[in-house]
Amino acid sequence: MAKRDYYETLGVAKNASDEDIKKAYRKLAMKYHPDRNQGDGGKKAEESFKEAKEAYEMLSDGQKRAAYDQYGHAGVDPNMGGRGGEAYGGFAEAFGDIFGDIFGQGGQRRGPGGQQVYRGNDLSYAMEITLEEAARGKDTQIRIPSWDSCSSCDGTGAKPGTSAKTCPTCNGSGQVHLRQGFFSIQQTCPGCHGSGKIIPEPCATCNGAGRIKTNKTLEVKIPAGINEGMRIRSAGNGEPGTNGGPAGDLYIEIRIKAHDIFERDGDDLHCTIPIGVATAALGGSIEVPTLGGKAEIELPEGTQHGKTFRLRGKGVKGVRSSYPGDLYCHIAVETPIKLTEHQRKLLKELDESLKKGGERHSPNAKSWTDRVKDLFK
Repeated sequence: MAKRDYYETLGVAKNASDEDIKKAYRKLAMKYHPDRNQGDGGKKAEESFKEAKEAYEMLSDGQKRAAYDQYGHAGVDPNMGGRGGEAYGGFAEAFGDIFGDIFGQGGQRRGPGGQQVYRGNDLSYAMEITLEEAARGKDTQIRIPSWDSCSSCDGTGAKPGTSAKTCPTCNGSGQVHLRQGFFSIQQTCPGCHGSGKIIPEPCATCNGAGRIKTNKTLEVKIPAGINEGMRIRSAGNGEPGTNGGPAGDLYIEIRIKAHDIFERDGDDLHCTIPIGVATAALGGSIEVPTLGGKAEIELPEGTQHGKTFRLRGKGVKGVRSSYPGDLYCHIAVETPIKLTEHQRKLLKELDESLKKGGERHSPNAKSWTDRVKDLFK
């Protein structure tokens, strides 16, 4: 069966850069890696994985790629006497480097006994705070899952009076090598799951894990000005590592409760101020709330519904800001309801008086009426 074109296999153009080729291979390797494809589709995924690996091995090497571009598969097939036949030897190093990046093993080290050491997973915690707390900052405490060494087995995972044994499958290395032709794939040992040891008689308290799940209290400092969706990193408070590896991190994601008065937009605040018809018409000083207390704004006579007043520096000073934002007060003129007969009479008298004044009192209404008349001419 004829081999597919290497560029077609990786899904890149023939003029693709080395970085593009590497990215394409990572994507395919993640998709088809044997550890991620068990069961019925495993065989097909394995073939695709090998095909992508071979294509990457050839195109990631400048000399091999030049030979392939000039002679095709014949230029890199050792069985066909091409120029690239001697170039297979460096694959293991390139393959290991790529998969260290993909599966988070680039920073692995060997623990005691030669077994692989793995970093623990990161954890996420959602914290809900008020707008005032977000603006001013606060110190608080949270309870998160934690793990302690099992006191029954002293952390060994083995039943008291027994001990763990060296894994016979990997001889304690935690890794096994699968060879198929000239390909060699290193995988976590299925017998000991990378620990290098097996426990014939697990501890009944921790089920062989060597640790038990508990809870611990953390002190958390919420910085002033933090906003919705921001995260605080607490290093080393994630899940513990394997075989003595470092713990992951805890990420505290901030959620801000809806406020009764204010809405936040970046560092700015917005609020709606309801006023009566008389206040809007006559104007005057009104009191408005801010996060720091109270302030006053001066309404001019004839203030219209929707008018916005800006109070500089009365917003929130963000965590990355040099100055606080502003407070925008949006005026909402409220129409009176449930009027008494006396009030109705007074309003009618006022309305008649205003109509006599024409556009002097209601310029917008007059203009709108004129536009409507023009529309139906």
